[in-house]
Order: sequence, then C-alpha cells, then structure tokens
Amino acid sequence: MVNEEEQLRNTVKWRAKKQSPRKPAKLGEAVKQLMEDWISPQQSRFEEIAELWDELLPAELRKHCRLDDISGGLLKVLADSPSHLYELQLCSAEFLEELQKECPRARIKKIKIVPG
Repeated sequence: MVNEEEQLRNTVKWRAKKQSPRKPAKLGEAVKQLMEDWISPQQSRFEEIAELWDELLPAELRKHCRLDDISGGLLKVLADSPSHLYELQLCSAEFLEELQKECPRARIKKIKIVPG
C-alpha cells in the first residue's frame, strides 16, 4: 500500500504535468498549417472554376468581368459596365450549367453578376 507521503508526491507531480504551460506556437508554423488545411483546398477549387470560366467566356467579355467570390453555392461575378453585366446575365444560365457539369465539387447553384 502506498503511504500518504508518496501519494502526496505523486499527486503533486501529476498536477505539475497537467498544469504545465503550453509552448508558444510559432507564427510561421500556424500559418503553414492554416494554408495546408483550409486555404489550399479552397484555392484549388476556385482555381478550377476560374480556368473553366476563362474558357467559357469570349475574350472581349472576359476583359470586362472577374470572379469575385464563391461561397454557399453562389458564384459572384463583377462586371465593369451595365452593358457587360447585362450580356453576362443573358449567358449565365449556360455558364452555370457548364460549371455544374465540369466542376461538381464546387457545388455552384447560382451565378450572381453585380457591378464592380
């Protein structure tokens, strides 16, 4: 049987281990982990869509718009003039269908074209 003094020493050691302060995280390692775990997968998904978008759009129209955001199934596109915004809106159903077919992982449900 363990005597009281030894039991007390074991308890003190256990508490000291449990309450030891964490080592400070290095900022570079934290950023690297963030990039690997979250940003890189998002970026690769966005990159695939951007490449397909460039293939779908005529060169003249491509000069006047840019992809802005993808979130919650919504692809947000900025157009630099009302006429280009209108032209994109006319084609958006076809673009959406093609994006859904070619990039199913992106789960795009809607394209929103806004001035920008």
